[in-house]
Amino acid sequence: MEELIRNLLAEIGEDPDRPGLKKTPERVRETIKFLTKGYEEDPKALFKDSIFTEEYEEMILLKGIDIYSLCEHHLLPFFGKCHVAYIPKKKLVGLSKIAKLVEIYSRRLQVQERLTSQIAKTL
Repeated sequence: MEELIRNLLAEIGEDPDRPGLKKTPERVRETIKFLTKGYEEDPKALFKDSIFTEEYEEMILLKGIDIYSLCEHHLLPFFGKCHVAYIPKKKLVGLSKIAKLVEIYSRRLQVQERLTSQIAKTL
């Protein structure tokens, strides 16, 4: 990946060997790795030990979950807030796991519509 970034810098007319850009390929690699870390995590495994049986069937709502993602069409960032609601049928999920689920899917190349669908289907 670092060689690709070096080539990209050269293609746009920059000198990848100048002092300010020397470590840029490494920095970009680390940034891309962080922004796409959702590929390394299994969203279904997240709920393995986090489902609880309760006599509860009212809507549960978690609002204002921050999302940071990369548009798959342009590799540009998009961000916003996500709200997740569900009605349990005597099965509850820990709220922190819902926020983590949102993070897992948002840390992949995305479009907002698929992100929404993936969260809903997994939950």
